[in-house]
Amino acid sequence: MRKTKSRADLIPLFAQPLSLAFRVCDQRQNQRGRKVYSLHAPEVECIGKGNAHRPYELGVKVSVATTLNRSKGGQFIAHVKALPGNPYDGHTLAAVIREIEAQVGANLSRIVADRGHRGHNAPQSHQFKVYISGQRRRVDEAIKRELRRRAAVEPVIGHAKAERRLGRNFLKGAAGDAANAVLAAAGHNFRRLLEWLAALLCALIAALLLTAAPPSDHAIAA
Repeated sequence: MRKTKSRADLIPLFAQPLSLAFRVCDQRQNQRGRKVYSLHAPEVECIGKGNAHRPYELGVKVSVATTLNRSKGGQFIAHVKALPGNPYDGHTLAAVIREIEAQVGANLSRIVADRGHRGHNAPQSHQFKVYISGQRRRVDEAIKRELRRRAAVEPVIGHAKAERRLGRNFLKGAAGDAANAVLAAAGHNFRRLLEWLAALLCALIAALLLTAAPPSDHAIAA
């Protein structure tokens, strides 16, 4: 016989949705601080994009870092991290740079970021290693070429959003946001590795076919 739940047992089930609903009713348009944009995912934040066609989007900020020089296997994602709390872009470098160096096992000689990282809080040892798009001071010809290469991260982010589910997270909570970003980056890198291995396999098969081909029996007329 199925046991029915009492009213006292049902109260905790509706306590959190009701509190979120009350917060939605009380919040105002010009209110500062955290707001509730989704009852089933209260951790969702409103991120300003600054574009006329898309002034904002709902989700969580994610930091994506790639190498400046394109490798033979394609553009790999060197580091990715979810940044809850909708922080200012420049205030994320203090933690991100340390994690990148710990992950790749080498010190970063140069960091190229977009204009949203003005007024950054990079570590003291990296203050003069950060270059912003459109920067004019302390820029030589080599750095100008690298600043133009900064746009190479945009298609990587686009592929991760469209093909690796970085654009929409199906995992629950803030921990799900962090895990989804890491899984999307891993899927992107594995895709690059599979394409490189496929190209290597085709080259090996072509070389084996050339070596296994019988010699030509055409005679030279005297």
